[in-house]
Amino acid sequence: MRKSKLETYEAILSALAKRPLTVDSIAYRTNMECTILEQFLNSLMKNGLVQERFTRRKKVYAITERGMSVFRALSFQRYLDKIAKSIKTMSTTVETASPPTIQSDESKKNEE
Repeated sequence: MRKSKLETYEAILSALAKRPLTVDSIAYRTNMECTILEQFLNSLMKNGLVQERFTRRKKVYAITERGMSVFRALSFQRYLDKIAKSIKTMSTTVETASPPTIQSDESKKNEE
């Protein structure tokens, strides 16, 4: 199943949340082609969520404070969606299950 743009952005931010990475490393962790990934990275950089850093040997991408805030918000939203789905499932299960009937001693005597 294909990821939405939002899920793709979240996956990229998630990969960068631990440490700065090269394009190849991000592509591997997010299972994306480098050319497509670079387009997403450019968009994230334009919005101030990711920044390029140059080391002696290579170019890496790092998440910014703003990017980390957005990543936390997206992760929290996913968590809330998961809880809401669980509650809905439990609610449906409770509604469909019929409770056992408990008869008191008085009702048993009346039936006899």
